[in-house]
Amino acid sequence: MPHPVGGSEFDWRRYPEAASALRRWVEAGITSNPFAATLARRMRDETGTRLVDWLDHVVIHEAAVSSLELEGWGFERDWETTDPEGGLVFRHAGGMFPRVVTRPKGSAAVLELAVKVESVAEFARAHDLGPKLEGYAFGPYRVARVAGTTSLAAVERRATRTLDPWDGELARSGRLAPHAARDALAARDLWTARRRGLPDEQAALCELDELLDRVLELCHGSRDLACHLVFEAERAFWQSRNRAARVQKARQDRLGLGWANHDHHTFRCSRAHFPRIMSLFRRLGFETRERFHAGAEAGWGAQILEHPVTGIVIFADLDLAPDELAVDFTRQPLPELERPATVGLWVALHGESLLAAGLHHLEAQFDFDAARTQLAAEGIETMPPFSDFPFLRQAFTVGERWPVRVDRLAAARQRGWISADQKIQFESEGALGSHLEILERNDGFKGFNQAGVSAILAATDPRRRAVHPT
Repeated sequence: MPHPVGGSEFDWRRYPEAASALRRWVEAGITSNPFAATLARRMRDETGTRLVDWLDHVVIHEAAVSSLELEGWGFERDWETTDPEGGLVFRHAGGMFPRVVTRPKGSAAVLELAVKVESVAEFARAHDLGPKLEGYAFGPYRVARVAGTTSLAAVERRATRTLDPWDGELARSGRLAPHAARDALAARDLWTARRRGLPDEQAALCELDELLDRVLELCHGSRDLACHLVFEAERAFWQSRNRAARVQKARQDRLGLGWANHDHHTFRCSRAHFPRIMSLFRRLGFETRERFHAGAEAGWGAQILEHPVTGIVIFADLDLAPDELAVDFTRQPLPELERPATVGLWVALHGESLLAAGLHHLEAQFDFDAARTQLAAEGIETMPPFSDFPFLRQAFTVGERWPVRVDRLAAARQRGWISADQKIQFESEGALGSHLEILERNDGFKGFNQAGVSAILAATDPRRRAVHPT
């Protein structure tokens, strides 16, 4: 049975009282703002998503909820974030909830619902709001608001936790580092344009290290901004190789939302390069969360990483042998296995996710049933759910098949990792490459169904979809 390693801090709980309060606030907010009500309906009907999963923060009148109530539900004061309107900011460390801001002024219990989007300009265009944007282009925080008894705010974050679109008078007057946006765009372009197909993976990782140096320099040393830009580019590359991603992204873009509902990014990694890849993620500011050891029979492990500022989460997979369950594989190099399991074979056929292949999948938050039904109407089927609990539902779209390079197939065949018939089929049909993962979380549950992950890993092994020798 898979189990997380890393202590009780990763024993993720459910918080039904906090979730119930959030639902009440959302219902009150959309009742008080016709635009918000229409947006919530269109999110469900046109993108298969729920407004509650797009929330960046909610603003509540201090008379409607006390600090003691919030603390009883698992929230704690966010002392690092100042509210420009003089309110108190609360965050939930143990669950997946938007921040809560309590303010002393206002005429409603719910003062504002703030939804996260990738671009407030695109959101304003999609809803014909006009260019009433607060904050500067490519700045850390931009806002577009629709007034109401409860206001609806679309917020665009770029590697910050701030609630203030104007971080000082220089920013307000447009004189704050006028070259910063240009440099950030240049950094993103560097990562977007990087070479993915180098055959020597050791040399490719060295080149990637040097490229990250340049990206960090253009980001003026900000690991947070570099992380935001790198993962924009990684999602775009994955999307270019996955039809389900392109279809769903287009659906979300019609509402000006982008991929701001992402839950986690899954990278498949070789054993040989796993520590080096983890060091690259650490350079971007990632911190390690739970580590999965799937047990002797499953043949895999994973490290979860989370970025404390951007909120980006990584699920990094690799093959693990039974006697390596106690090894810190994020830092200790592992010897090659005689025969790879599912993750190792995928990497052998397609390359490292961080190098040639791109993400194995992006998981985003949805209304589980609505998303699957709507994608099916677009000709995109999903596999049977591998999690189906009231608090966590997960399913992959049917995998995208990618062509496999001739040299990779020859090497895999020579080493006995695939049969002659499998090699022929991979040559003609390609091998399973990537997915979009449909996820619904409830009660703030932040963890993963570890047994289900093992089952879906086995189900997506390319060899299970190939011709078997007679």
